[in-house]
Amino acid sequence: MRKTGKGNLPKTWLLLFFTLLLILLMGGSLFYVWSRIQVIQLGYEISSALKEGRGLTETNKKLRIEIAALKSYARIERIATEELGMTKPKPDQVIVIR
Repeated sequence: MRKTGKGNLPKTWLLLFFTLLLILLMGGSLFYVWSRIQVIQLGYEISSALKEGRGLTETNKKLRIEIAALKSYARIERIATEELGMTKPKPDQVIVIR
């Protein structure tokens, strides 16, 4: 007697099931590895951004100190008298506006 294809059907389904299970397992593993790599890469980017932020904060502090030094009354008075030849006004030359 000849066998019909029905006897092989369960084996085919079993092979298909294990193949799909293997594909899902491999896909899940690849997704897990990819997500871990993304987490590590983002960690490096965050670290780099924090380092850059600290550098910018330090530069900001230095620039604020430089601004304060450039705005100092003593420096402006020295430049006005020595370099520009200005003198302090006499009391009758000062007009107070209220």
